[in-house]
Amino acid sequence: MKLEDELKMKNFSSPHQKMLLNIIFTNYWIGDKMAGYMKSYDLSEQQYNVLRILRGQKGNPVNLKDLQERMMQKTSNVTRLVEKLRLKGLLERVQCMENRRKVEITITDKGLKLLEEMQPEMDAMNDRFAKVLTEEEASVLSDLLDKLRE
Repeated sequence: MKLEDELKMKNFSSPHQKMLLNIIFTNYWIGDKMAGYMKSYDLSEQQYNVLRILRGQKGNPVNLKDLQERMMQKTSNVTRLVEKLRLKGLLERVQCMENRRKVEITITDKGLKLLEEMQPEMDAMNDRFAKVLTEEEASVLSDLLDKLRE
């Protein structure tokens, strides 16, 4: 559906205003879809992001500072997210032996299994976008979004 119909607006002050509103609206639209799916696994999008980062470490630990830097949502309270995931048994926090102030975080087998269980729906969501945008269009859109953040 077109943004004009979604927002019930006929005119925008400029193409740039329409673009900005479209990005914000689309972010919420995708976020709502993701949040609904994550809720069925008792996860937030931020918790899912933590688990994906840890899975990408391939068993190597990461500290809180590095985890924070790699989060999609930089304002996330990583300490709180890690603790909630630890209580669910999805990750482990271990105090570093060389530097007792440093905490090393790794994903557990339970966390890996949960991500594996979630993957088919994540793939299906990706496939829905692939049906709408060609690979070239997806690349152009991604490049334009990167350009906006420069």
